[in-house]
Amino acid sequence: MENLSMETILGYVEAYGIPLIKAIIIYIIGSWIIKKIVKAVKKVMSKGTYDISLQKFLTDLISWGLRIFLIITVISTLGVETTSLAAVIAAAGLAVGLALQGSLSNFAGGVLLMIFKPYKIGDLIEAQGVLGSVKEIEIFTTKLITPQNKLAIVPNGAMANGNIINYTAEGKMRVDTSVGVDYGSDIKKTKEVLLAMLKANPKVLADPAPSVNVEELADSSVNLAVRPYCRPEDYWDVYFATIEGSKAALDMAGIEIPYPHEVQINK
Repeated sequence: MENLSMETILGYVEAYGIPLIKAIIIYIIGSWIIKKIVKAVKKVMSKGTYDISLQKFLTDLISWGLRIFLIITVISTLGVETTSLAAVIAAAGLAVGLALQGSLSNFAGGVLLMIFKPYKIGDLIEAQGVLGSVKEIEIFTTKLITPQNKLAIVPNGAMANGNIINYTAEGKMRVDTSVGVDYGSDIKKTKEVLLAMLKANPKVLADPAPSVNVEELADSSVNLAVRPYCRPEDYWDVYFATIEGSKAALDMAGIEIPYPHEVQINK
């Protein structure tokens, strides 16, 4: 009876104990290898020109993918049929996918943004009716800081499938302003005065050169398009300096800027 009990115990050890020990060893060694792989990937990407958001996204994706593979390997070592387990996981994944279609669309959009990189952190962009500087590119959303210093959170699905204007990509922007002068003003002199004002601003780029051209012959004024170029980060400084500088330069040159007059009719 005693020998029979020992044989039974040895049978249990062989059937369950050894696979359990193997599974524990595989898990420990696998976890160590995964850490080394993720660390090596981070090191390689940090030496390259990869965006910070892309680095985090890819390392997380690699880490989770390897861990899922490790867990399936451990479960298989314990003698669990992984084929049926995979079917259950697939069915559960389908159900979750149907429930989270919007989130999956945003996730897919995040992947596309990471791959094609239409913008990066710090870029000034306009998308989905929002203008702002990119603060963060996350898996599901992109965070923008608007000129009013508001935080705008835009879903990546919409970002990936919509129009995006990247003002920073080319390294320079055109500032569009308009100035009206009296019909009696010397247009040639007016253009010279405004161009001199633009060129005196150190934040206005010399290439492309700023321009001043007649834009419209309005009812009570000749409107000129005053268009300097600047770096994206200097846009608002140049915009406001151009408006204020135009008024000061034209006043100094004796060129009149027309304004609406109220006409009273005596009955």
